[in-house]
Amino acid sequence: MSENDTVHAAEHDTGQNLVIAHRVVGDANVVTLRGEVDLLSVPALSERLDALTARPQPDLVVDLRSVHFIDCAGLGVLCRARNRALARKGRIRLIAEDANFRRTLRATGLGGVFEVHARVPHPLPEATP
Repeated sequence: MSENDTVHAAEHDTGQNLVIAHRVVGDANVVTLRGEVDLLSVPALSERLDALTARPQPDLVVDLRSVHFIDCAGLGVLCRARNRALARKGRIRLIAEDANFRRTLRATGLGGVFEVHARVPHPLPEATP
C-alpha cells in the first residue's frame, strides 16, 4: 500500500480495553482492533461498523491480529457487520493469524461464514462477482 492509498486514518480508544483504528485504502475500509472485543467494548465497535456498512457495496476489512480476547458479543458484532455488508452487496474480510480464533469460529459454526486471511492482502483484491 502506498502513502497515496490512505485517504483517511483515525484511531479511537473506546475506554473499554479496545482501540479502534480506521483507514481507507482504495475503496476498502480497514478497521484495526487492539485489545479486547467483549460486552463492554461492543457498543463502540458496533456503532463504527454500522456506519461503515451503511453505504451501498461496503468493502470492509477487520484486522483482528492485535485482539487478544473476543467473546460471543464480539462475534455477534462481526456477524451483524457481515449481514449488513452482504445485504448491501458488499463484503467483509477478517484478518486473523491466531489459530485459537479460527478454532473459535469453527466451534461456533462460523468457520465457513467469514472470509479469513492471515494478513491484510496487498493490494486489497477486488470483490469477485
